[in-house]
Amino acid sequence: MKIKKILVSQPKPNSEKSPYFDLETKYGVQVIFRPFIKIEGLSSREFRRSKISIGDHTAVIFTTKTAIDHYFRLCNELRYKVPDTMKYFCISEQVANYLQTYVVYRKRKIFVSPTGKTSELMPLIEKHSREKFLFPMSDVHDTNNSLIEQSNIPYTKAVMYRTVSNDFEKGAKFDFDVVILFTPSGVQALLKNVPNFAKKKIALGAMGPKTVKAISDAGLNLDITMTPETPSIVAAIDKYLEQAQKLEEEEAARKAEARKRAAEKGRLAAAEARKKRAEAKKVAEEEAKKKTESVTKKSTTAKKKTTTATKKASSTTKKTTTKKTATTKK
Repeated sequence: MKIKKILVSQPKPNSEKSPYFDLETKYGVQVIFRPFIKIEGLSSREFRRSKISIGDHTAVIFTTKTAIDHYFRLCNELRYKVPDTMKYFCISEQVANYLQTYVVYRKRKIFVSPTGKTSELMPLIEKHSREKFLFPMSDVHDTNNSLIEQSNIPYTKAVMYRTVSNDFEKGAKFDFDVVILFTPSGVQALLKNVPNFAKKKIALGAMGPKTVKAISDAGLNLDITMTPETPSIVAAIDKYLEQAQKLEEEEAARKAEARKRAAEKGRLAAAEARKKRAEAKKVAEEEAKKKTESVTKKSTTAKKKTTTATKKASSTTKKTTTKKTATTKK
């Protein structure tokens, strides 16, 4: 199968140096970026139904930039002014730096996990166990194995945004050769938008164990995923494309060889046909020659017979004339 279009269910990278663009150059494919899911914020009215008061909390735990956006959005919609004394506990430096979008960074008490792991954030939270923590999150979350869930630190889960399917337009073509998914929600969105996906000849790739499991639970075949040999999803796609290209070249070589054999077979068949036609022509010419010779021979024989008959008739006439002349003389 020749791979022409790859659908990556993520937003298009801002940097032109993204390794996805290197795949386009290396293999001559087209990479289309389109998220299968999108984030939708809860309205202030919806949030009030949870009966959570943001002002009752003295610290916030942020694990994503999205959580920061919707926390401050809801604070604004609810007309709650976030006090300067609010403490922020962030999962990574990247998330912490994003706070500068809403607050003056140097004037706030911000605590950051040095490794980007929850296990490194927990000691910082435990040191401030007297704080009242608010944990903004999505409606789709898994806290069964969360260290925060397992700790004795009191905190409030606050669903501030939801994950919804980013549906394709009705009648839109789904002419991709490869689809790459990153979340279980993306798997659900794919099946919603393409109900007969399992029947299509489209390679499916996934990043993350939860996404891989969701694909398996949906009864779909997984073609591309990360391995020790391919530690990133781009590397996994690269390897798949390399193998697909090799198979395509081998198939092209087989077809070329088959065409060559067919052409040789056709050439031999044509030569054999020409030989048979030549032989048939020769036989026909020999038969025609024999017929001509036979006709000529018969014609010659007939002429001889006619000449003989003429001679006999002449001889008879001559004898008759001689007899008449003799009789007259007597």
